[in-house]
This record gives sequence, structure tokens and C-alpha cells, in this order.
Amino acid sequence: QVQLVESGGGLVQAGGSLTLSCEASGFSLRNNAIGWFRRALGKEREAVSCITSEGSTYSVNFVKGRFAISRDNAKNTVYLQMNSLTPDDTAIYYCAAVAPRAPSICSFDVGWYAYWGQGTQVTVSS
Repeated sequence: QVQLVESGGGLVQAGGSLTLSCEASGFSLRNNAIGWFRRALGKEREAVSCITSEGSTYSVNFVKGRFAISRDNAKNTVYLQMNSLTPDDTAIYYCAAVAPRAPSICSFDVGWYAYWGQGTQVTVSS
């Protein structure tokens, strides 16, 4: 069964750091781009960052310089290192993979991806 499982969320003070993990099972992440998205309470999901199968990374403007996405193919896992967190970063964070049109490349479009994890809650206090 294809699964993506996020972990690493929790409560952190503003200015702090947190690392999220996205572990895949039932398929290999090696040939897949992985996107990180988030949904704040009462809002729609929005893109955060993405990494291609070749390791190229992309991030939206509001996290550039603060968040870093990386992958470890041997562990079938993608990470999101989050630094300088603010209360505006409070959200459920999701990872996504396997785009039918082109699984190896990135997109910030939610509809691009076929598989999603259950999400992990990140709460940043002031």
C-alpha cells in the first residue's frame, strides 16, 4: 500500500526550529518529486517547498532563507528543516508525491500530486 507519513511536528517558540520528516512506503521516492504544503486553520492548503527527483529545490517567498528541503533516498525520506519560525507558520504540514503528469518534477499546485500524507501539526507560540 502506498503511504506517506509525516512526523516531527510539535510546539515551538517563535524564533525556534523544527525538522519535519516524510517517510514513504509501498514505493520508492528516488524517482519522485516531493512537495511540502501546509494548511492553517480556516485556510486552504498552500505550497511551502518542493524537491525534484534530481535534488533541485524550490520554495515560496515567505519561507526562503528560513526553510530547507532535502531528501535521503536510502531512507526513502524527505525532510523540511524549519528555522526562525513565527506564529504565521502554525499549520498542519503535509507532504505529497507522485504526480501523474510528471512524477520527477515539482509543482506548487495542490492538484499536481496523487498521494498525500495525513499531516503533522506545527504550532508556533509567541
